[in-house]
Amino acid sequence: MDLQTLKTLKPAEYEGAADGYRALADMAQTSKDHIANTVAAGMRKALEGDAAKAAQGELQEVERNFQYTQNQCAVISTALNGFAFDMAAAKQKLDAALADAGANKLTVNPDGSVTYPPGPDKADGKTPDGGSTAGFTSPQAQALGRQAANLSRNPYAALAQDIADRISTALKEATAADQKWAPKLRALKADDDLTVSARDWSDTASDAGGVRSAADPYLDTLKDPPKGGSPEDNARWWKGLDDEQRDAYLAMNPASVGALDGLPADVRDEANRTVLAQKHGQYQVAFGAIPPPPSERYTWINGGRMPVKVQTDEYMAWEKKYGDEYAQLKQSIKGMESIEDRFASTGVGGLPEAYLLGFSAEENGRAIVANGNPDTADHTAVFVPGTTSNLGSIGGDIGRMTNLWQDASTAAQGGSVSTVTWLGYDAPQDIVKDAPFGHYADDGAPAFNQFLDGLDASRTADGPGHTTAIGHSYGTTLIGSAARQGELNADDVVFAGSPGVQVGSAERMDVPEGRVWNQEAPGDVVPDIGRYGHGGSEWRLGGGVWLIPSDEAFGANQMTTDTEGHSDYWKSGTTSLWNQAQVVAGQHGNVKLED
Repeated sequence: MDLQTLKTLKPAEYEGAADGYRALADMAQTSKDHIANTVAAGMRKALEGDAAKAAQGELQEVERNFQYTQNQCAVISTALNGFAFDMAAAKQKLDAALADAGANKLTVNPDGSVTYPPGPDKADGKTPDGGSTAGFTSPQAQALGRQAANLSRNPYAALAQDIADRISTALKEATAADQKWAPKLRALKADDDLTVSARDWSDTASDAGGVRSAADPYLDTLKDPPKGGSPEDNARWWKGLDDEQRDAYLAMNPASVGALDGLPADVRDEANRTVLAQKHGQYQVAFGAIPPPPSERYTWINGGRMPVKVQTDEYMAWEKKYGDEYAQLKQSIKGMESIEDRFASTGVGGLPEAYLLGFSAEENGRAIVANGNPDTADHTAVFVPGTTSNLGSIGGDIGRMTNLWQDASTAAQGGSVSTVTWLGYDAPQDIVKDAPFGHYADDGAPAFNQFLDGLDASRTADGPGHTTAIGHSYGTTLIGSAARQGELNADDVVFAGSPGVQVGSAERMDVPEGRVWNQEAPGDVVPDIGRYGHGGSEWRLGGGVWLIPSDEAFGANQMTTDTEGHSDYWKSGTTSLWNQAQVVAGQHGNVKLED
């Protein structure tokens, strides 16, 4: 970076380019949403057949292309703003040095050296000679240069040395910024094709990471969300950012933004869809790199009286090297595709837009998926699944809340409904080894309370909404723990197949009297088995120990069920589902109760 280049450089031009890329990202987002929620959704309502399915597939590809464009343009915009910020700092130092040189009638040469005139006559009648001095960049060299200049008989020498040093420092900083940002910007150049591959999406995470590491000085101007803040704190922080700051924070920290309770649902959805697409791409690339398992998994050996079926040596070697990673990736990819399938179902049967309010692919995975926008809904139901729930099985839980949305929307008589699948905790994965213990519920309960509080903080509709907390199996234990540990921000609670909720009375559930509802289907063995691990105690007349919501002494409304076993409470067309829908829609008088 030389003097003339930095002198004429205009950081505002790069900021203008950043604004252009940000506008392009906004256009891509608008186009993506229009395709998903208007074009594709409208086609699903009106068209059927092979041609319609093929067209939907093409539209999904275009939608993904727009999402990729949105993501990358936002990253490029942040990179350009970061470069402009660094260059502006260097240029301000240069401009200030040049201004001081002009004010003191010093000449700045093209190479950055400074020429100073002869000094005033001294007492001995001799005129100190003028001269020229080059700048230094290291603090040690600058100190020695100033020391030498101060010993000069010409008072202009010290001033010239100071200005030359400042010019050298500005050029050094500008050169460093140029060398830092040039490879970062080159790395953002996409493949010259029309296919957004899994590898392309995998690379977006590293692209953002590279820009984030380089943009620290620029990003430091953004105020981080309050550490450990409440949903209300998070909401205030977000509202305090301008559009450019929001876009930069979203582009650089999508996982952090997506996890913040209290932020608008559409903001969290955008952030989490980016994380989902990136993780899906990364996992697909990693999965594709694993050699497939040997085709011959078993062989027969002579076991004496009869042959014995055993795994082949080849398969056992493959299983030892790749088995765990293969199963983990396969399970996670299945769950991510289940979420994407829900995105692609908008419009089917009148289904509203889906919102991804939380997502993580780490370990067993997390996912929070809403049918409809809870920020504007009149009635919101938040469902907590139970034992063995993980990212790979999220499709079944999303389906349950889809069925509930259908019935509750009918029951709401024109009111709007949002049903949320909340897998925001580490559910126990083994019925025998994990489910009897309460620490999974205790550890996850604070996050559930914060999520419910966040629904209030992000609400944009006039007046409070009506919220129902719904738990299945171990999910009911988590809801009970949330009420025991804090204040459950809900108006109604529905339990299904509950093994116990850690408290022995409906009065302890933090909802109005008469607003705790329970279902236990014939053939569901979980309640009676689970009571000895999760039942609560209530020391009053009619109370006792190991009480669960199915016990009369607990005080819950026992809703009729017409399903069998532990898993069919949300089966379409059943009274079990219909009853829950009446509660969600606030139609309490329509609920059918057991005799």
